[in-house]
Amino acid sequence: MPQTRTDEFKRNESLEHLLTELNGALAGAERGIGPLPDQPPFPTILIVGAPRSGTTLLMQWLASSGLVAYPSNLLSRFYAAPYIGARIQQLFTDPQFNFRGELGELTAHPMAFQSELGKTQGALQPNEFWYFWRRFLPNVDAEWLNPERAAQVDSAGLRSGIAHIQHAFGMPFAAKGIILQYNLELLRRALGRVLFVHTRRNPYFNTQSLLDARVRFHGSIEAWFSVKPPEYEELLRRDPVTQAAGQVLCTQQRIEEQFAAMPAEHHLTVDHSLFCTDPASVFHAIGAKMKALGASWPDAYAGPPAFLENTVVTVDASMRDAILKACSEFGGVAPRT
Repeated sequence: MPQTRTDEFKRNESLEHLLTELNGALAGAERGIGPLPDQPPFPTILIVGAPRSGTTLLMQWLASSGLVAYPSNLLSRFYAAPYIGARIQQLFTDPQFNFRGELGELTAHPMAFQSELGKTQGALQPNEFWYFWRRFLPNVDAEWLNPERAAQVDSAGLRSGIAHIQHAFGMPFAAKGIILQYNLELLRRALGRVLFVHTRRNPYFNTQSLLDARVRFHGSIEAWFSVKPPEYEELLRRDPVTQAAGQVLCTQQRIEEQFAAMPAEHHLTVDHSLFCTDPASVFHAIGAKMKALGASWPDAYAGPPAFLENTVVTVDASMRDAILKACSEFGGVAPRT
């Protein structure tokens, strides 16, 4: 049974119906366009990590670089026809198509580094791209797929969809890969030249933020929020604080275990604190990996010099101690508080 959402995060049913109608019409039109590549012409960057670990900020930062195509809020509305969606986005937002200023402010789109539980505001802000992913997967939620379900993934369709977006924009594609982050080898085989970037946040602050997200999204600390690691069923038998800490740390551990079995050029782990204080170092680390995968990447960093990291304890002493204890149970390193 789906869990209740607070009013702020409820779906817009009118929009859902409109998008279903629109994509039903455009999917056939996209199949009639040719020739479009079936193989991505550039490498793909997929961001993974626990919920509330900084994946959205990292995605916004990559999008702001101008070095990658990415699923914007506008492009996400064309989930069944991503090439057509990309071309429509270019038509309305690319300055080179703004004939004599007809589109005016639509071509001005500075990147704001803000979001609400991963939800951004603005046509060209990054989007989770859930509906695009779900076209090719047997799962709706971000969870581990056993071998039987993993065999149901439409790898060719996913690869082709990403290839179409790269072809439209003429550059690498970056997105969140959270929906399949417990099956990364499957993604690596499907996409070939792919770089997984794992953002890791301090477990205490990650867990504290995740508990807050439960209340904001579902209205209750008891309700599960976001990804389901392989330990999900076991965690459901625990109290909410232990659930959240386990969700964070089991996700971190599972991703790192998968990285250990992969060639080094396909993965990078980014400490969220380091990213906030020195994003230039992360830019260069990603650049080195992208070059190893055959992409071009500039040597000079021109992005924001730093970001504000949220390291404020926002709960009372009792809850703080419960979070610290739960993190310790799963081997997490907690801050001095």
